[in-house]
Amino acid sequence: MTAPAVGPAAIPGSALPPEHPQVQVGRVGVLLVNLGSPDSAEPGDVKRFLGEFLSDPRVIEIPQVIWQPILRLLVLNLRPRTTAQNYAKIWTPEGSPITAITRGQAEALKGRFGPKVVVDWAMRYGTRSIPEQLKALMDAGCDRILTVPLYPQYSSATNGTVVDAANGALAGWRWQPTMRTLPPYYDNPDHIAALAASVREGLAGLDFTPDLIVTSFHGMPQRTLDKGDPYHCQCRKTGRLLAEELGLPVRVTFQSRFGRAEWLKPYTDATLEGLAGEGIRKIAVVCPGFAADCLETLEEVAMEGRETFMEHGGTHFAYLPCLNTSETGIAMLERLIARALAGWV
Repeated sequence: MTAPAVGPAAIPGSALPPEHPQVQVGRVGVLLVNLGSPDSAEPGDVKRFLGEFLSDPRVIEIPQVIWQPILRLLVLNLRPRTTAQNYAKIWTPEGSPITAITRGQAEALKGRFGPKVVVDWAMRYGTRSIPEQLKALMDAGCDRILTVPLYPQYSSATNGTVVDAANGALAGWRWQPTMRTLPPYYDNPDHIAALAASVREGLAGLDFTPDLIVTSFHGMPQRTLDKGDPYHCQCRKTGRLLAEELGLPVRVTFQSRFGRAEWLKPYTDATLEGLAGEGIRKIAVVCPGFAADCLETLEEVAMEGRETFMEHGGTHFAYLPCLNTSETGIAMLERLIARALAGWV
């Protein structure tokens, strides 16, 4: 589809000068953005990915003059091999699950907002970068673009860095599109309803009744809360609203600790170790902070979490998938995006 031209030719009775640059305008872009993934489960690709990810000052809030030597000399020489082994456990013929799912979400949303709206996807780190895909949308005639960070709860290290990358790309452009960013949707009724419907569907397929629903959110250092990051409070609210919607006991926990600093509590692994001591031996775990299943949900929770729980007295464990490309999840994203496009479409 050819986007409408801009310039004198668009004005009745005028003609476009032959030397006028060829440009396109009139379309609206929607760019789904998730964290990203290595290109493969090989240690070299994992090392490159971690090098970019862990060099983001919003992710690691240690002065770079201190952090970079630690990262280059220690972390990137020790961590990639183990992380690559973990990626290998979840790798699929379509590549990394987070990549395949994010691509599938974008494909499922195409055509749902009318012929003038182009839906695309990008990753904050690794291949298919935000600057590349913003440029592709602009070249396709999108002079208005909505970025959609696929993080329900806001954090500086997730939503904040997506906005940084988008603004950084536009800083070097002569002609900048008009930009919007989808707000965090941690307490949006459509999101809570979709989560609850997904959990109910998952529970219906089990051969046992859980004593407890455990929600595992990605952790953040405690200092992020102390500095005013709203992430912890938004995770707590998602958990509370989900419990109210389900009418079931729900416990909020935080996973993926890194380093020696104190992180948000309670820790998922410590919680799984102690539940049997409370008489809780049957659980289902869901990760409402992730829009797509990934290394942290499929390997850390569904595999390692199961092992931890069962080794410490648990008898039944189920991991319930993220919303991913389910009909419920896509319908929820469609409603959120449609509202954010109001006035443009």
